[in-house]
Amino acid sequence: MDINLVFKIAAIGIIVSVLNQVLIRSGREEQATMTTLAGLIVVLFMIIQQISRLFSMVKSLFGL
Repeated sequence: MDINLVFKIAAIGIIVSVLNQVLIRSGREEQATMTTLAGLIVVLFMIIQQISRLFSMVKSLFGL
């Protein structure tokens, strides 16, 4: 796993939290919730790709 992945996830978390606070303060709670959900989905896709790489590496390691 590359350390850049950790930094990308942290950056997405910071951006989403700032957007969330700005939207909540302006009275747009629904958009804040959707922003948080979108950030979560983006991070999950990034993690799923890494898990897929891990399974392919384990599969090739054991020759399955």
